[in-house]
Amino acid sequence: MASQGIIKNDSEKSDDEKHSLGHEEKGVVIADPAAGLPPDPDAHLSPEEKAIIDRKLLWKLDLTLIPWLCILYLLAFLDRTNIGNAKIAGLQCKKPGQTGCVRGVRTAGQYNATLSIFFVSYAVFEPLTNILLKRLRPSIFIPIIMVLWGLCMTFMGFVTNWSGLMAARWWLGLTEAGLFPGINYYLSCWYKREEFGVRAAIFFSAAAVSGSFGGLLAAAIEKMDGLGGKPGWAWIFILEGIVTVFFGVASIWMVHDFPDLATFLSDEDRARVVRRLKMDKQSSAEHEKFQLKYVWMGMKDYKMWLGMVIYMGCDMPLYAFSLFLPSIVSAMGYKTTQAQLLTVPPYAAAAILTVIIGFVADRTHKRGLCNIGISILGITGFGMLLGSQTPHVKYAGTFLGALGIYPCIANTITWVSNNIEGVYKRGVVLGFVIGWGNLNGVVSSNIFFNGPKYTIGHSVVMAYMILFLFGGSILMELLLLRENKLRRAGKRNHWVEGMSAKEAESLGDQRPDFIYTL
Repeated sequence: MASQGIIKNDSEKSDDEKHSLGHEEKGVVIADPAAGLPPDPDAHLSPEEKAIIDRKLLWKLDLTLIPWLCILYLLAFLDRTNIGNAKIAGLQCKKPGQTGCVRGVRTAGQYNATLSIFFVSYAVFEPLTNILLKRLRPSIFIPIIMVLWGLCMTFMGFVTNWSGLMAARWWLGLTEAGLFPGINYYLSCWYKREEFGVRAAIFFSAAAVSGSFGGLLAAAIEKMDGLGGKPGWAWIFILEGIVTVFFGVASIWMVHDFPDLATFLSDEDRARVVRRLKMDKQSSAEHEKFQLKYVWMGMKDYKMWLGMVIYMGCDMPLYAFSLFLPSIVSAMGYKTTQAQLLTVPPYAAAAILTVIIGFVADRTHKRGLCNIGISILGITGFGMLLGSQTPHVKYAGTFLGALGIYPCIANTITWVSNNIEGVYKRGVVLGFVIGWGNLNGVVSSNIFFNGPKYTIGHSVVMAYMILFLFGGSILMELLLLRENKLRRAGKRNHWVEGMSAKEAESLGDQRPDFIYTL
């Protein structure tokens, strides 16, 4: 007969169990942690020797996976937001009969429409991409979408009218849709819950770096104005698109598959990765056949819907900030090249704080409190932008705005991922959360007009951060705290009565011994 769920106290637990998340709770029903594990290649070693090997394995994973993925996301974010740099470099026509600009892009509404259409295709296709990533394998899926969006970016430099620009932005959104949710999902299948946050933060900090790098790059590229009969803004699109295609082709060899198929791991290291994930209450290292029930499991989970609310509270402000920071700085009275360069420092500061918060949240396991505290910085920053017309005060506000937005993006994704278990369920949930957040990019594209005050734009961003990011994070924190208390008190143990260890494991985060990250 299959083994039943059992209750263990501290004296009965192995060293591995004591170090895995959620096992320290007395009276919680848990499945046998050794069930389904591959043989331990380090069984003959002391705990100290095992710890050394584990650190070396983690370092190997970090060096193999993280740097390349950061470069890919830097390129993705650069390609989707460089239109803001292109705008102040001359993409938008300012008077009838003007040459060197995109015909039909004269009003704020026409320009904003080119921003909005990206988010429509991006958000619609995002929930599907994690399923494709799992079924096609990362080493196939990611290079394909990178080459495709690189070509879209390159050809955007050849558009001459508003219709062409709209079509290019639509296809750019569709082809980029799989990268951000896909890589977050991919990383969550490699690392323990307490390790994922700082890696996701380092990965996402590439977005902030791309902001600083994008300003510097645009300032240099626009000096090519007139070369080959192309204006400077067109060269921004062409050169950055070609670079993306190059990295997309290289990703065939540089992007690795999931742990059970990754070729850079030895058999012993593969067993170690699978064991450490299983001990962390994850089945992410294993094959799981796709079934429609995983979609419904995600749809019925309140954490997905509340995660969507929280994420829209930081993602809409993110795009508003990224797309319009050059215009905001330019509206302060700075000239084109100087305005491009002044966009660099806020992004650099945001990149640093994003990594710091990722590290702190991993160590403290207080992701909700990090969201709540950091969001206050962003609310204050946009309050300064809204309430003052002094250039120096407004520029300081852009710093606080960036500091309050960027760390919350990575932290929210990590928080949601930590609290969803099951290979396909997590992929579906992350797809919906990130897709919904990006759909709100349509809002960010249509609220900044009537500069230099941008009263409506700054007000809407503040409202999103107060209601959805700050308020949603408080609500999620309270609900998870309540559920953890019930599980620790043994009031969810009846969920696994009569189940085998394998059946209990299939419940994912609904297992009574799965303790949520606050």
